[in-house]
Amino acid sequence: MIAAATPRDLGNPIVVDECLEKVLPASIAPGDIVGIGIHTGNAFRGYEVGRMARQRGAWVVYGGIHATLYPDEVFEHGQAHSVVTGDGDLAWGRAVAGCMAGAPEKIYAGGHLEGADFLPARWDLMPRDRYMWASVQTTRGCPKHCSFCSVWRTDGQRPRQRPYQTVIDEIVALRRMGFRFIALADDNFYPVSFTDLRLAREQNNQARLDDLNRIRSDRFLLMEELARLPGDLAFFTQITMEAAEDGEYLDAMQRAHIKGALVGVESVTPEGLKAVFKDFNYSGDALAKRLQTFKEHHVHVLGSFIFGLPTDTPASFDATAELALKAGISFAQFVMLNPLPGTVDFARWEKEQAEHPTIIGGVPITRYWLIPSAMRPKLFIPHPTMSFEEIRVLTQTVWDRFYSWSAIWRRADCTPDLRARLAFTFISRLYRQMYASTGLATDSARKKKSEKWARWTARLCRRLFHAKPMPQLQSPVWNVGFVSGNPRLASIKTSRADDSGPLTVLR
Repeated sequence: MIAAATPRDLGNPIVVDECLEKVLPASIAPGDIVGIGIHTGNAFRGYEVGRMARQRGAWVVYGGIHATLYPDEVFEHGQAHSVVTGDGDLAWGRAVAGCMAGAPEKIYAGGHLEGADFLPARWDLMPRDRYMWASVQTTRGCPKHCSFCSVWRTDGQRPRQRPYQTVIDEIVALRRMGFRFIALADDNFYPVSFTDLRLAREQNNQARLDDLNRIRSDRFLLMEELARLPGDLAFFTQITMEAAEDGEYLDAMQRAHIKGALVGVESVTPEGLKAVFKDFNYSGDALAKRLQTFKEHHVHVLGSFIFGLPTDTPASFDATAELALKAGISFAQFVMLNPLPGTVDFARWEKEQAEHPTIIGGVPITRYWLIPSAMRPKLFIPHPTMSFEEIRVLTQTVWDRFYSWSAIWRRADCTPDLRARLAFTFISRLYRQMYASTGLATDSARKKKSEKWARWTARLCRRLFHAKPMPQLQSPVWNVGFVSGNPRLASIKTSRADDSGPLTVLR
């Protein structure tokens, strides 16, 4: 997206995704402009790149969620010339112009743009054969307020939706390139719940009700257009548990080729849900029934569970494994509670640490991303009743139980034929191996073995995701008219050039 925001008269920027390859110092020359997008997890490496780029005479500009939260830090540790905070779709162009003029400003505030200003990503600049799937951004912001999530604080609680026409255009461009699996990058694909509508009616807030109905209507319009795209496309997204209340919505998702969604379950107990400010979720048998509702409407669930909550006990791990298997969800992830900057959990932890700070290598633990990984602890917030090793072993046990060969094979009965069942099995094992090296396993031998198996399995799975390009696929031209004051959209199929794609380090 930042590549798309680069002024076109400067030509195509060079994009380096460090998940695939490291940026080469020799590729950076004096006078280059190096944009570095960071989140908390890769800030340490991002600052290394910035220092290297500045030493080579380049202009250094940071952006991303972490740089937005800690703009002063990028100057101290990353030797930045400038930082772009908030949305970069428009602010990045101003930063580039400032560097070109030799006088960049210190901060370029991007703020919160409306959805119509979001830019399509420049996937044409990325190595097509290195990605299993692509992603298209649909919305920024989430109306919820979960304690472990920073989105509602950094991106706001008002969903800012892209016009669905631009989303469809970008998807068509990706399918022409050969992508058929596409993530709809939405913080919450179900932005309006029945509870939201009920409360607006009870409060007699007509303006609020009209806004909610408009957002909901736009979601249905997007899904109607997705349903008209080639049938081999497969989409997946993120959604809240509340969507299970809305059979009409789930049916629309199924027609729109939205095959699956990450659902934040977090905890299977009422106490755990209350601890993370997510008491709008169900627990126990009611939770299992809600999760099964997704499957009944042919939407596969990737359930996300959090361990290490203060309310967790050894019994919580068994209960989570039992529920995940009973609910029939297709995939699951079991992650450790991690205090991320900008969240309620982090603010609470930071306040506690102010009284009795923990220092590691001269760095406060509340700035753990500045601690070299070899020295960084595995668990930042001590649990009131369990040791880290106990939590690690119990978490590993849940992973192994859910992703045993026999459990995977039973879940694979949702597939239409033997080939699809084998594909489901291999992808499940790949997902398991990818997560084996995220801090749950402490010995390096297990990590290396896991990475070896992940690479081998990924080579097999990549063939399942690739599709033959469809350069002949036509993108709609959207004509907007008004009938009785209501917008009506008519589409005419015609060929149209487009360019789309993502980035990490951009020069």
